[in-house]
Amino acid sequence: MTATQHAIGVPAPQLSDDDLRHELDRLHATRHDTVVGGSEDALATHTRRMLELEAEYLTRFPVESAPDPARTRAGARRLAAGR
Repeated sequence: MTATQHAIGVPAPQLSDDDLRHELDRLHATRHDTVVGGSEDALATHTRRMLELEAEYLTRFPVESAPDPARTRAGARRLAAGR
């Protein structure tokens, strides 16, 4: 493992599906603490890693990550209109 890998983790495309989900869960769980108590560097690193993992998740799991129709404007309008 290189110093870069240790600092930011294994590149997202190299993670197994389970590891990707685990890493993303962990980052989401620590986001608030990083925002309110972390340094600027820590927040920037956290943000880069979070975006990398989220992009990989969206690529691998397009069906799971598709928006709930009720959470889109068009879907909400259809629901409100009873269609």
